[in-house]
Amino acid sequence: MRKKIKHLTTACTSQFRQFANRLGSFLLDKSPRLTFLAFLAFLVYKKDINLELGVNGIQITSFSALTSFSDMALRPDFAIESPLSAPAEPIEQKVVFANLETKSNTSPAPVFDTQNIANTYSNLTYTQGDFATNEKERERIAKRKRQLAYIRRFVKVAQTEMKKYGIPASITLAQGLLESNVGQSKLATRNNNHFGIKCFSKSCSKGHCSNFTDDSHKDFFRRYGTAWESYRAHSLMLCGKRYRHLHKIPASDYRAWAHGLKKAGYATDKRYAEKLINLIEDLNLHQYDF
Repeated sequence: MRKKIKHLTTACTSQFRQFANRLGSFLLDKSPRLTFLAFLAFLVYKKDINLELGVNGIQITSFSALTSFSDMALRPDFAIESPLSAPAEPIEQKVVFANLETKSNTSPAPVFDTQNIANTYSNLTYTQGDFATNEKERERIAKRKRQLAYIRRFVKVAQTEMKKYGIPASITLAQGLLESNVGQSKLATRNNNHFGIKCFSKSCSKGHCSNFTDDSHKDFFRRYGTAWESYRAHSLMLCGKRYRHLHKIPASDYRAWAHGLKKAGYATDKRYAEKLINLIEDLNLHQYDF
């Protein structure tokens, strides 16, 4: 009797296993997700397990020993992701700070970008007045060499502009030396602007001008393709309405031209005319006038 029962049990077990295998194969082929859920239901039924459902899928947070999967390196942070779960969207975090603004009756001072100054005057030497520079002999000689090199480079251009527009070559050269720091200011090297010509247009095209710190941190200066273009723009500007009256002065009278430029507002420096005259006489620039 026992043999018959044992044989019957074995046969039933074999049939059940075949049925389970067929059912498992069918489910895997037809519905992997259903199989996955059935597996989880089995685990919940057999063992103590806690599940958390989140945007990243299904995560096991705690569990007891799983004897059927004892070979798996299960950890408390072990996660099973649903094949249909979407990646989590980034969560926008908003931090609210206390109001730290302080009330003041005074307006903030203008901010000047010391790294973007339009011009310095480190290459200039003056020998007259209260603006006379004080440098050692070696430094003075080095500056003079740079000044003479600038004059040799642009003297022909200045004389051409004088012939065409009547502006003294000495004035043009002196302004070029002063406004460009002997051709080495950022405005001269980056923008080919040797005369500090500003831009006042409200519809500039790209590359027309750029911002530098001068009288204001919002000053915009013209950009030129070559230094010669800058010299021509200078001539045209001095032929404009603001400086047109200067052309009544003889080209040989560089002193009157220098004071006329200052009076017309070419620069804000109170010693601008005296500095131009000092450069002209110290470097003998008036020899290029005709």
